[in-house]
Amino acid sequence: MDNATTVRRRDAVTLLNKVPEVTLLFWVVKILSTTVGETAADFLADDVGLGLTTTSLLMAVLLGDALVIQFRTRRYVPWVYWLSVVLISIVGTLISDNLVDNLGVSLWTTTIAFAVCLAVTFVIWYRSERTLSIHTIVTRRRETFYWLAILFTFALGTSAGDLVSEQLALGYLTAAVIFGAVIGAVTLAYYAGANAVLTFWVGYVLTRPFGASIGDLLTADPGDGGLGLGTNTVSAVFLLVILACVGWFTVQDRRVPAGA
Repeated sequence: MDNATTVRRRDAVTLLNKVPEVTLLFWVVKILSTTVGETAADFLADDVGLGLTTTSLLMAVLLGDALVIQFRTRRYVPWVYWLSVVLISIVGTLISDNLVDNLGVSLWTTTIAFAVCLAVTFVIWYRSERTLSIHTIVTRRRETFYWLAILFTFALGTSAGDLVSEQLALGYLTAAVIFGAVIGAVTLAYYAGANAVLTFWVGYVLTRPFGASIGDLLTADPGDGGLGLGTNTVSAVFLLVILACVGWFTVQDRRVPAGA
């Protein structure tokens, strides 16, 4: 047995799975997080007046801090995990927005590019670990692949959602219905016996444009096809719901023995 194998096995022993159980509430918070990623980015950049560049730098720093805490934990800690998800949602949104709005890259190009980046991440992850299952995020390497994949799913979802609702001019409601219908089909495929890992990651990608379309629908001006509720109101309400859910996750987590 070589030294690399020894280190890898020791790492697997000392870490518990760093990802929560995938339940209905998991998907609810994930969708809320994607919506907040869309609305919070717009709120900070436009309403607060920080601008796209400053907002991007600030959120990137906060995400880096959150991920440092996340990687230092040896097990799933609800508030750390979901804080990282919310922040990576915002950063993923801002990456796409910067490329499109600041650099003039087309939504077709960003959608394809992020899809390729995600595919390459999965290929390297699988070649390295022989699995893409989120039930075995028990080493630092797997956790690194996991969060990199999550970042690309959010960036891809942002570009794909904007592509459907804005570039193709289908509108936010139609985009939400389309993505919601595809998510429903993926769910049915899962219960019909389709591969669990594949359906999870497809669902994870699709919930991003679904949540973003809902966010745009709620916040955009009526003249642009939205309800005009405002980014500050929607962000605040959804964050409160996320906090309540994370509180529930924390209570449930404390009821589970540390080694379970």
